[in-house]
Amino acid sequence: MKHHLIALGAAFTFASAAAAQSPEIYLEFPRDTPPGNLAIAPDGRMFMSVHEFYGPELRIVEVMPDGSTVPYPTDAWARAPSEDGDGLNGVLGLRADREGILWMLDGQGENQTGRVVGWNTQTEELHAIYYIGAPVARPFSFLNDLAVDRENEAIYISDTANHVDSAIIVIDLETGRARRVLEGSQYTRAEDTPMVIDGREILLGGNPAKIGINPITIDPTNTWVYFAPMTGSAMYRVRTTDLLDESLDAAGLEARVERYGDKPISDGSTVDAAGNVYITAMTDNAIGVTRPDGTYEVLYQSDDDLPWPDGFSMGADGFVYATINELHRSPVLNGGEDASVGTYRIVRFPALGSAISGR
Repeated sequence: MKHHLIALGAAFTFASAAAAQSPEIYLEFPRDTPPGNLAIAPDGRMFMSVHEFYGPELRIVEVMPDGSTVPYPTDAWARAPSEDGDGLNGVLGLRADREGILWMLDGQGENQTGRVVGWNTQTEELHAIYYIGAPVARPFSFLNDLAVDRENEAIYISDTANHVDSAIIVIDLETGRARRVLEGSQYTRAEDTPMVIDGREILLGGNPAKIGINPITIDPTNTWVYFAPMTGSAMYRVRTTDLLDESLDAAGLEARVERYGDKPISDGSTVDAAGNVYITAMTDNAIGVTRPDGTYEVLYQSDDDLPWPDGFSMGADGFVYATINELHRSPVLNGGEDASVGTYRIVRFPALGSAISGR
């Protein structure tokens, strides 16, 4: 059921008058639908990945106007692949472009090649599939998130990898060719900072979680790609023209990367037309913003109501939507035990600048 204008309480702290209201709890979900990332199409339809760290049966759902969910794109495609190949293995990154194509980043795994699946939400037909195999994808690749650039017909993917060899993968949508750039650079690899949430250091595979590039987004004019290591203290950006310039060698491309501003350890990101980069600061149970002057501010914070804010999507209604999913309590990040209490929801708040996007 949809919930409107429910205040999240006095525990929130605000950094500016522009954020002088609590986020609205837009929707809440049952235990079998832990949200991952969001994608809002130009016509307002909302799509959501169901986070694979909880081992769900469904991979993608459409969130209906009444708050219910239905498998998407079809019942077969929303589940594990069948013998004829239809289906999705595990989707994290999810974006809808200005033409209504829903792009689903279906990660690699045992006996499966990573790929990007595009589905036309207007005709309800498969649009395209782009496979991401060797040598662009490494044996240790973890395809995490993506940004879609229809101005230049490209997709930019954050490959978290092994936190040392993290990179951006660039796909040419016209040819299907993929390239791996900024691998192991200071802008993509993880910093040596412990990931501590609610007083507990988070472990991944039995080791302290040090995670390279994860958040990646593109501005409404398709001019800049903003990205950062998850375990990192800075947000970076690079021009799309530089990412697409194959004449630049590794050092030449690195020289074009700009440090945009400060940030904490973070998961998802999105950016508005004014250059405000929104951050899901999960170690702080907070949502914040890196402003164009490089400063970082907390917009909303609550240990109880914002346990692991994850992904963002900009709505044409001027709101920023974010998922909440307690991921630090999932089996993958909690020693195999599901300790979540069911705080699975979407919150939303007004964008500080224009949310109009050309993606």
